[in-house]
Parts: sequence; structure tokens; C-alpha cells
Amino acid sequence: MNEIKKIVIFYFSGTGNARQIAVWLSEFAAKKSIDCQIFNIATTDQNTLNSLSKNLLVIIISPVHGFNFPKITLNFIRHFPKGKNRIVLMNTRAGMKIARFVTPGLSGISFMLSSLILRAKGYKIVGQIPFDMPSNWLSIHPALNENTVKFLYKKNYKRVEKHSNKIFSGKSDFLARRDLVQDILISPIAFGYYLVGRFAFAKSFYASVDCDNCGLCVKQCPVKAIKMANERPYWTFQCESCMQCMNICPKKAIETAHGLFVAVSLICSMLTTIILHNILKISIQSLFIKLLIFGLLFFALLWVFYKIQHLLLRNKFIGKIITLASLTHYKFWGRYYLRSKNQRQIKF
Repeated sequence: MNEIKKIVIFYFSGTGNARQIAVWLSEFAAKKSIDCQIFNIATTDQNTLNSLSKNLLVIIISPVHGFNFPKITLNFIRHFPKGKNRIVLMNTRAGMKIARFVTPGLSGISFMLSSLILRAKGYKIVGQIPFDMPSNWLSIHPALNENTVKFLYKKNYKRVEKHSNKIFSGKSDFLARRDLVQDILISPIAFGYYLVGRFAFAKSFYASVDCDNCGLCVKQCPVKAIKMANERPYWTFQCESCMQCMNICPKKAIETAHGLFVAVSLICSMLTTIILHNILKISIQSLFIKLLIFGLLFFALLWVFYKIQHLLLRNKFIGKIITLASLTHYKFWGRYYLRSKNQRQIKF
């Protein structure tokens, strides 16, 4: 067992959780006089990876989206050159706080799938470590308060210190194996999200009438999923729901289209019933068939209605009405960007 002398960290991060883990790791590496370099997956030219030293420890850190690594991270891993290096995989999951305890998220298939790909390329996986950082999925739940965020960061800082000491000394660390049963059980949802779900969430963002078309969200999107259409930001199906756009918008103009999703869901439910009973005039008992018809209608109508909504937002009066149907518009829902400021202020 040899101590580590040199480390390279690759991370993907939307709102800063995975990047923060990378920074903490580099700080602990510096204390041990370990040479450490950090690279952002979104801006890394993979042609340069062929020059990686054989004795280098590689660490890959990414958030979990829908119980799997996002497409940008998986593509990075798939195109990773063949090698013999030791690799530690890490992820950031949706952490919450109950009393003085951290409620863990789920890694799903993120470690399992990426490990299979890397092992096939010749690498040795020596670690799989999850970190339950503050959940940032504002499309689903309100932002966590400042005290909760600080609590979660303090807990994860200590966890990074503990596990960095272990992996920097050359030991293996498979903390994720304690969640293996839950991760296997949740795997069907992980595959479903990767194949279908992420495309629906890609249409959950829009720029409200407060948008001044500064273009920052377009420029900073790590997967280039936002384009300008009719002089307004427009989210394509490439969106990974990393929340970076909502996090950096100086006008707080990016909202989640909750109203649109409710409207499309109600219309799809009615149309599914009409198609089955009034048009086809058949009685289908299979839940799968019903969900399939509903799903096809949902994606078709979501695409159409999202385009219509994008055009309607050009009218300020209609745009304000649309915004009132978005939970992210209200103060009680909160904004993740408040926490990103606090991240840099937290001292341990």
C-alpha cells in the first residue's frame, strides 16, 4: 500500500456542491504536500487526457441527477482514454436535515454504471464515496434555509477530511456499498429518468418578464442547452437540470414552469381518456399501455405548449400571469443562489 503523491480531480457542478468537494479535497491534499490539480469536466478537452501519468490517482466527482450521473459526466467517462490508473468515484446527493441528523440521498446506478465503463478501460476502482450536500432541485422543493446549508456543509467537510485521509494513504474506500440494496431497488427509476425523465425536466425552466436578455445563462450553461430564440433564452432538450442558470441569474428571472406542467398533465389525462373510450372505444386494463399513451401525449404537448409559452412571455401582462403560476417566483420557495454566497463564507 503506497501513499499517494499526485492527484487529478475532474468535477462537474451546476450550483457548486461537487466543486466544493473538489476544493476541500485539494486543500487536504495540500496539507499532506500532495500535488493536486482540479479540472472542470464541462471545459476539459479530453484529448489532453492521454498524457495522464500512470502513477496518478484520478478522482471524478459529479452530482446525481435522477439517481445517476448526468449525461455530461457519463459522456466524459465513456470517452476517457484507456489506462491503468486507480480511480475514486464520488458523487453529491440530495442531502436534507432532520433535527441533528443528515438524511442521505441515493446514488442509484451512478457508481455501478461508471465503474463498469472504467473497469472495461483497464482502470482499478479504489473508491466510491457519496456526499449528502444541500439539495438544490428547486423544481421539486423549496430552497433549504441558511442554517441547514451550513449544517450540511460542516458535516460534509468533516466527511471529506475523513475519507481523504483514507484514500490519500493509498487505502480503498467503498462507503457507497452500505447503500447497495437501496441503489439497486431504485435503478429502474434511474434508467427511466436517463431515457425519458430528464427531457421533461429540460422544459421546466423559462425566463420571466424580469429577464433583461443579458445572455449570462446562455454563456454559462455547461452543456450549451440554452439558446436565444425570439430574443429570449430558450431551454432545449439538452438541459441537464443542473440549476446553474437559476443560480447565476442576476435578475432572479429564471423560474420553474409549474403551471405549465400542471396544465399539460390535466390535458393529457383528459385526452388519454377520450382516445381510449371515445375514439378507439376499447377498454384497456393494462396500466403500462395507459402510461405509454399518457407519456407520448405529455411529451408532444409539453414541446408544443412550451413553445407557445415562450412566445406568450413576450407580452408583459401574460408573462406576469405565467410567472404567478411558478412556485419559484414566491419568497417562501427561496433561491439556491443565496446558498452559493454562503458557501464561500462558511468557516470550520
